[in-house]
Amino acid sequence: MGYIDGHVHVWTDDLAGYPLAAGYAVEQMRPPTFTPAELLAHAQPCGVDRIVLIQMSFYGTDNSYMLDAIARYPEVFRGVAIVDHADAELAERVARLRAGGVRGFRVYQLAGGDTPPLDAPEYADLCGVAGELGMAVCPLIDVPLLSGVGRAADRFPATTFVIDHLARIGAGRPIEPADVDALCALAEHPNCVVKASAFYALGAGKAPYDDLVPLIRRVWEAFGAERMMWATDCPYQVQSETYGDSLALIRDRLPFLTDGDRAAILEGTAARVFFSP
Repeated sequence: MGYIDGHVHVWTDDLAGYPLAAGYAVEQMRPPTFTPAELLAHAQPCGVDRIVLIQMSFYGTDNSYMLDAIARYPEVFRGVAIVDHADAELAERVARLRAGGVRGFRVYQLAGGDTPPLDAPEYADLCGVAGELGMAVCPLIDVPLLSGVGRAADRFPATTFVIDHLARIGAGRPIEPADVDALCALAEHPNCVVKASAFYALGAGKAPYDDLVPLIRRVWEAFGAERMMWATDCPYQVQSETYGDSLALIRDRLPFLTDGDRAAILEGTAARVFFSP
């Protein structure tokens, strides 16, 4: 089979059928739409035939648009949903989402506020039920909160934790060695996986992204290719760069990778984590 893109968002301007969550406005939808058809027009010519959809924040915990996309293209898409981790019916809701093609749950772990770490009691039910059902917990996370992922990984060894976007290292700031060390420290937890993704937003943010090569090499040395997966973070990748620019960094510009490593990063890891039965 072809490549797997491990992280993409889709949305529609059909606000009657798919209303925005409270606090979001239509002006925030840029581009105005990024439908599955628009996504596939970028992905398929590059040899990508499976994609993991990440619930868009515009919709909050209403995962309907993502679920409808999965139902329409069941061989192509799997999903990462957003749920209320305090939901009294969390286990039942998670099971229903799994039946609809969801294989993971997004958790926001961004620094600068009062966000509790991932090992806090409020996340225990979500981490536990995800592990029981063979699903992943996928934190969008900043470096200061990474240690909480390690503690959660120890507490829930059956749960896979997928770190989005190289922990946002180099997003709006220099790539600091201490930040890279903090991310690579999670490699001691065998249930932690890293997405090499959102290259447009890290470092210089310009193709061919060669300034990111040392960071990616360090992560590869720590985690190995079997615990890395590539992703674009479309549509944001294609607003200033191209879809192929993202793919080419992993496929063509990392000479330290073996053919087997590339196959794992571009397909195998995501297939195991998100496309298993």
